[in-house]
Amino acid sequence: MPDLSGKVAIVTGAGRGIGRSHALALAAAGAKVVVNDLGAGLAGEGSDPGPAGEVVEEIRAVGGEASTNGENVADFAGAGRLVQQAIDEFGRLDILVNNAGILRDRMLVNMTEEEWDSVIAVHLKGHFAPTQHAATYWRERSKSGEEVRGRVVNTSSPSGVFGNVGQTNYGAAKAGIAGFTIIAAQELQRYGVTVNCLAPNARTRMTEETFQMDAPPEGFDPLDPANVSAVVVALCADEAQAITGQVIHVWGGSVNVLRGWSAAELLDAPDGWQPDALLAELLARFPDGASPPGMLAGMQSAGGRSLQAAD
Repeated sequence: MPDLSGKVAIVTGAGRGIGRSHALALAAAGAKVVVNDLGAGLAGEGSDPGPAGEVVEEIRAVGGEASTNGENVADFAGAGRLVQQAIDEFGRLDILVNNAGILRDRMLVNMTEEEWDSVIAVHLKGHFAPTQHAATYWRERSKSGEEVRGRVVNTSSPSGVFGNVGQTNYGAAKAGIAGFTIIAAQELQRYGVTVNCLAPNARTRMTEETFQMDAPPEGFDPLDPANVSAVVVALCADEAQAITGQVIHVWGGSVNVLRGWSAAELLDAPDGWQPDALLAELLARFPDGASPPGMLAGMQSAGGRSLQAAD
């Protein structure tokens, strides 16, 4: 295991599920951990300091150092207080794992403005706010001449990088986090900070609510959150200083470094396209239509028409 002794980490949404696993894994590697969690329900309602406190007690029970934090990471000032707590209590900040999130699943035509806004706020602003405060701290340390080895690990989702019906709000936020990761990595590299992003498949309260994900009775469990936490610990090692700007899909023992929105099919006209010529080229290039697998069949069964049928 990489040695994170002397490092100080913040993990948001660390009272349960993947966040709890991250906090325990970072502590086991030697880091001091600020365990942030509102203790809210899946939809973000209510608060309960109990889950975060339990994780802190687990860490302390095996000789680690940890403290609780109940700030709302989507509140900019609260995120600032979270970062400052780590610095005040443990003297520094080295690692920020943005993990907090909620679900408000709904088909697009039935989704309310509040269901959209709340999910975007917790996931997307909840990544921006702590990262901005942490980045400001690291920039000041770097400009003062200190060697900085900051680490940010963000949390996207397969819904954000691959898509999933009924999650336009959640998927849009998670796709935004992937984009945020790439740009933040470009901006913060000069200060010695790496920024990476995981899109994990794991068994949590969220996934159990949406999918059937029972643990196998024996043997390797590909959906154990610990599989994801192993990647977090690796990315936080000093030796990983050159690994940044990556979006990584994790499923069991498969760690897949993604390449999103890469060029796939070029339709080139040196003097520009006219609509009729472009349409003809599209239909010639994609005789069976150009849509994600299975989508055309769904459109046709609902009375829609594919690109080919539209000619």
